[in-house]
Amino acid sequence: MAAVTTSVTVATPSDRAIVMTRSFDAPRRLVFAAWTRPELIARWYGAKGWDIVEARIDLRVGGAWRFVWHGPGGATMASGGLYREIADPSRLSYTESFDDHWYPGESLVSHDFNEQDGTTTLTTTHLFASRQVRDLVIASPMARGVAEGYERLDAVLTEKGIS
Repeated sequence: MAAVTTSVTVATPSDRAIVMTRSFDAPRRLVFAAWTRPELIARWYGAKGWDIVEARIDLRVGGAWRFVWHGPGGATMASGGLYREIADPSRLSYTESFDDHWYPGESLVSHDFNEQDGTTTLTTTHLFASRQVRDLVIASPMARGVAEGYERLDAVLTEKGIS
């Protein structure tokens, strides 16, 4: 079995892109399912203290998705977008925009799921409208939140009955 890297690596390969990479000790079909099934995504997606209270997924090209979180002190956050590409279980791409527009406009998010010896490496690319938007996102606690969510995902992926 390949070595699993449980830390999230974050890179900025271009003026508009953020690329995050993380490995999971699970086959890619399960990791892909965790990104595309509302009942699974609601169990892990978000930083510690932020829980999804609504997850809607219309998993088809052109279909919409929407997530709503409740967080500390009664805070609420919501985002959504449209699916652009679905290649089960190897690739998923969609637009993303937050209701509170903590960064301007929308981003294009692409996930590539690569499996070797039962370990899945997930590479996520966020493409923003400008370098300024990318830098605003990099300066936010996004990397910490993603890492905390992926720790929660690790626990979901090890449960029996997940398929």
